Amino acid sequence: MRAAEGVARSTRTMLKTVSRLAAAVLALLLFACSAQTVIHERVSPERSIIVTEDSRGLRTLLFERGGARQSVVKPGDPDHIELPYARTVLIGLALIEEPRRVLIVGLGGGTLPGFLRKHYPQAVIDVVDIDPDVVDVAKKLFGFREDDRMRAHVADGRGFIQAASEPYDLIILDAFGADSIPTHLTTMEFLRSVRRAVMPQGLVVANVWGQPLNRLYDAMVRTYQEVFDDVYILDVSGNVNKILFALPRKQAISQAELARQARSLSAAGRFRFDLGEAVNYGFMQLREKNREAPVLRDH
Repeated sequence: MRAAEGVARSTRTMLKTVSRLAAAVLALLLFACSAQTVIHERVSPERSIIVTEDSRGLRTLLFERGGARQSVVKPGDPDHIELPYARTVLIGLALIEEPRRVLIVGLGGGTLPGFLRKHYPQAVIDVVDIDPDVVDVAKKLFGFREDDRMRAHVADGRGFIQAASEPYDLIILDAFGADSIPTHLTTMEFLRSVRRAVMPQGLVVANVWGQPLNRLYDAMVRTYQEVFDDVYILDVSGNVNKILFALPRKQAISQAELARQARSLSAAGRFRFDLGEAVNYGFMQLREKNREAPVLRDH
């Protein structure tokens, strides 16, 4: 009996040891895959800009150490879309005709403008970012390139939109600081200027953080509802991000139909990913307003 107990104890000890070794090996493998080398860092009182690179050649833009990834780009490969939120943003293309004029507020590493330039070469693309250092880093380290149809503008997004003389088919609002969207880009007055700057058959796409990280989330959604005729929300797989599709018209569409159109768009454009799959993570058309949430205003 004692011999049997001894064997059992020895077996349990060996299994624990093997388990610990396996866990250690897995941890090392995960660390090796995710190890990031800092290749650029600029720290200022206003904003830090940090760029890292991993073993796959993916470069990541951060606005603080340990903070949210603002962009992940594979330089020279605009078809590579690493962050799920960016793929979800692109679902909006299924709601409009092929865009001829596009405005993106928030450059980051240039993921979205690079992809759109590749697949819509005839489109005019304006990209606005308030920080000249972000524009500089995007050009030097992320492969962002201007041409005769794509321009980067160092300006405040709100002022640029208010001064726009020609409307856009697609406006993407993707401007984040280290931890939130600038407040003046969330108000009713700002969104009214956005609506004036988009074509009647166009679309506004906004990347926002949901709860609990964003205490203004309900108010932001309510404000979009006050300005636009239809608002849809898509969840982002594995993220706190919410993607708002705001339309200056009524356009009822079911989740199944949007998934079908997104899948067809992906196939026609030979995207490396199926946008239809992203629709299925969470889709909602807002029919009622949350009357308890305030409308955000300038004052």
